[in-house]
Amino acid sequence: MISTHAPLLRAALAALATLALIAVAVPAAAQDYSVNKPRRQFVTVSLDWINTEPLHFASHPLEDLVGRDVASAQFEAYDYRTRDEQILIDVVEFRKRNRAASVAVYPFGLSSGTTLGFRGSIEQMPTIRIAFEGEGAPSEYALTGARAYDVGAGLYVADRSPGWGLGSQAFVVGGVGRIKADGPDGSGGREGTRVFAEGGGGLSVGPFGVQLAVKFAWNKLTEPVEHRFLTVPITLRGTLSF
Repeated sequence: MISTHAPLLRAALAALATLALIAVAVPAAAQDYSVNKPRRQFVTVSLDWINTEPLHFASHPLEDLVGRDVASAQFEAYDYRTRDEQILIDVVEFRKRNRAASVAVYPFGLSSGTTLGFRGSIEQMPTIRIAFEGEGAPSEYALTGARAYDVGAGLYVADRSPGWGLGSQAFVVGGVGRIKADGPDGSGGREGTRVFAEGGGGLSVGPFGVQLAVKFAWNKLTEPVEHRFLTVPITLRGTLSF
């Protein structure tokens, strides 16, 4: 009887040994995978190339500056006019291409998944020159040398690969900023405030990355009169993270 069941016993022992090897190998493979997870990054520095678009420009700042309702002009030598047709408005300059630099900090690290982040940036704002003509028209308006110093907080979602593998990232940030610009004589001293929200995403390879982002900024200045304007910077951002 023993000799009859010996082959079955050997087969059973072989099967148990195989299962034991599999049980040992699976945790080992899982352990190897955890070792290969991307290391956490805590800081990202960036250089930004910005194309800034105005939004609702007739309402803000033009209506704020002239104190009257403003409409866009069609097929005219000027860009806008007041609805009573007393003041003609020409936007002489609105510089769209600007630059910025920023630093993002992740207190809990950024690897894979969602984390909290804080970002600070220094951003060039558009140079704006507006000429007015007509009865009761204000003096020419000029915003030059303006920079925004922004600070915000938000959520970052990353799916990074270990080593030099391709990864991805998305984020949404909101915050406040301070505006500093040239005064009437070309020197500093003109200041304002703003609030903003920004969202975007990008790709990364190792520590290097590229992002595309869109920001909505509501800007407020008090000179020559209190006025506001909405800008939409569309940003191409080159990043270095560590």
